[in-house]
Amino acid sequence: MKLSLLSLLIGSAAAFAPAPSSRGSVATKAAIDDLKSIAEKSNPVLKFYDPLELSSTTIWGNTNDATIAFLRQSEIKHGRVAMAAFVGYIVQSNGYHFPWPIAFDGTPFPSDAGSPPEQWDALSDPAKWQIILFVGFLEWFSESQGTHYMRGGVPGAYPNFSDSTVIPHPVPFNLFDPFGFSKNKSAESKANGLIKEINNGRLAMIGILGFISEQRVEGSVPLLKGLVAHYDGETMAPFA
Repeated sequence: MKLSLLSLLIGSAAAFAPAPSSRGSVATKAAIDDLKSIAEKSNPVLKFYDPLELSSTTIWGNTNDATIAFLRQSEIKHGRVAMAAFVGYIVQSNGYHFPWPIAFDGTPFPSDAGSPPEQWDALSDPAKWQIILFVGFLEWFSESQGTHYMRGGVPGAYPNFSDSTVIPHPVPFNLFDPFGFSKNKSAESKANGLIKEINNGRLAMIGILGFISEQRVEGSVPLLKGLVAHYDGETMAPFA
């Protein structure tokens, strides 16, 4: 949550480019130049905007290039999570759910519990733990497999399950591009897709935070007043 808010605050400056592993000043200048290029493409009006000067800082004793790569990865990942959350919120709010039971005893999905946060509260603790642990596995796999984005890898590039030796059985689909639609796209097409993903992710972060804010504090998002139900629970306490 904190990182997603940070990404929103720095605007186009969050469009950090994949960083090369060299520690020299030439490499750093190249990283900054790429950063500015992506920032201008993602927002031609605002262009490069970095009031917090994150593009020139370092974290945890790493180089500036590694820091830029970390922040780029953070924004892309939070944007993807927000896009899934935004779409999921709309789907759940309209009562759509999987047709099969959620448990072996025939218990259905809690679509009648109310809004999406209330549906989460209605889940059993074992069901919540399954979701949390699965997301934790995806995070661990992303950080531990392939070339790390802070060590010369590409921010936002999720490792393929099929290339890993840590999974003891075949996995028919990869998490990213499971059907191989993007595999043969040109570099230019992929670059344009990245810009679209960054912008869609930023909007989705604003959108899902808007939904939750209006549910907790009615009137805090005037455009959503009366469109989303009030929620008395605690959104930051998953087992409350």
